[in-house]
Amino acid sequence: MKISVVIPCYNEESTIESIVDAVEGLPLWKEHEPEIIIVDDYSSDKTPDALKKVVAKYPGIKTTRHAVNRGKGAALQTGFDMVTGEVIIIQDADLEYDPNEYPRLLEPILAGKADVVFGSRFMGDRPHRVLFFWHMVANKVLTLLSNMATNLNLTDMETCYKVFKTEVIRKIRIEENRFGFEPEITAKVAHMRVHIFEVGISYYGRTYEEGKKIGLKDAFRALYCIIRYNFFR
Repeated sequence: MKISVVIPCYNEESTIESIVDAVEGLPLWKEHEPEIIIVDDYSSDKTPDALKKVVAKYPGIKTTRHAVNRGKGAALQTGFDMVTGEVIIIQDADLEYDPNEYPRLLEPILAGKADVVFGSRFMGDRPHRVLFFWHMVANKVLTLLSNMATNLNLTDMETCYKVFKTEVIRKIRIEENRFGFEPEITAKVAHMRVHIFEVGISYYGRTYEEGKKIGLKDAFRALYCIIRYNFFR
């Protein structure tokens, strides 16, 4: 089976090569064909130079660059349009999420039980860096509100690690260009009545000094998206 890894990237010059090394080095690829797609969302640092080194090291990687900064959701849509695999994994370009979790994420899909898998930072016994209390509260409140609207029982709606059968993504029109992608895609797969699973994952969060980008305005946008995509479809 071909598995496509889509990596949206913005100002990640210090981590992009390391994350691609981690993805490329997975034992998983002894059994499955990998496809790695990196979308540079018009980075203003030296990320384009770092990507040139990545492509020189791994010539099979597909890369593209937006002409202007459009946001994570737009970068993901660009990447999804380039996918040729049967399954899609979303991978952030930083080091907060560990690609060694891929077998756990893929297991329900490969077993024929799931169409979509969420990787939860708040369930199971996986390592979890201790950081911002109020970020945790915001994540759990937004997940609760999303669950109330979708009638799902997720523990981590805002997680980066989401895995889809490609046929599911092909049926969805993504409208959110930025971090509103998470509640939007959750609402839309919920209303498709596909089989959704959740597995516990590790999480190595960053501080703002280390490059974390999401903020308070994104939380308010997520709330808007929960209402917009569940009740005004």
